[in-house]
Amino acid sequence: MTMQQPDLQLGKVAVLMGGRSAEREISLMSGRGVLTALRARGVDAHAFDPAEQPLDELKRQGFARCFIALHGRYGEDGTVQGALELLGIPYTGAGVLASSLAIDKIMTKRAWLAEGLPTPRHVLLHRGPHDAARLQAVVAELGLPLIVKPSREGSSIGLTKVTRAEQMDAAVATAARLDADILCEQFIAGDEVTCSILGTGEGARALPVIHIVAPEGNYDYQNKYFTDVTEYRVPCDLPPGEEAAIQALVLKAYRLLGCRGWGRLDVMIDAATRRPWLLELNTSPGMTGHSLVPMAAKAAGISYEDLCLQVLADAGLDYATGGDQ
Repeated sequence: MTMQQPDLQLGKVAVLMGGRSAEREISLMSGRGVLTALRARGVDAHAFDPAEQPLDELKRQGFARCFIALHGRYGEDGTVQGALELLGIPYTGAGVLASSLAIDKIMTKRAWLAEGLPTPRHVLLHRGPHDAARLQAVVAELGLPLIVKPSREGSSIGLTKVTRAEQMDAAVATAARLDADILCEQFIAGDEVTCSILGTGEGARALPVIHIVAPEGNYDYQNKYFTDVTEYRVPCDLPPGEEAAIQALVLKAYRLLGCRGWGRLDVMIDAATRRPWLLELNTSPGMTGHSLVPMAAKAAGISYEDLCLQVLADAGLDYATGGDQ
């Protein structure tokens, strides 16, 4: 993949990192990497933590655009995007509506299902007491094993793989500590892959697919960010034609939600049927040393620094007027 070199007249840039979500630690790691890369390419970039400064300081301090390296709530869910729209400061990644939809796994599924895109079967539970009969009904509907997770968290935070019916109560309680909406999802046994997207609309392009091989299939928070035991196969080792089919599918899913700039979609491939199933879409992907978008970009011949520069150059506004990009 070739990349057009962006115009370096980007002005004063804020790298938004940290924030107030459960993914604060990862966001700080992402933000520091982005900040270092942008400065290495001559960008006037500065760290900005919304948990420590009010967002209107961005305007007062003269920032021309923002690179959003926030993850999870208050950063990837449309809230910061809406504030930046009001401030008139272009920002990276999906806009208000697409961010709000994508952070909510239930709403994302509803949108994909409405257009016939494949995603695992699910049941929505709400925070509160659930009697044994209700939880047993979920098990009966989805089968075992199944996945229980908060609807609006990332990085596998609050996720439980339920292998026995008696685990349901604890799994739901774990998810409920993080979100009032709890997603119970059919477990797809097979290959776990991820595919990153760069660009907007018809100009969006898929990067190489990464096949994730985690110890005992456990690609959890610890194995995502803090160990080196997970294997990332890129170029991937999928059968002929499967990679292209997955890239085409994730592009449809990305465009359907109205995403722009960049994103990453997680997919499971059923071992028996080889059918791909969409899990979720990340609109502010990680940029740490273990992160998957820079890994895929490298496989496509794009350096970490060039990736950061391209994402920043694509910053925009949903409600651009006049000279706004």
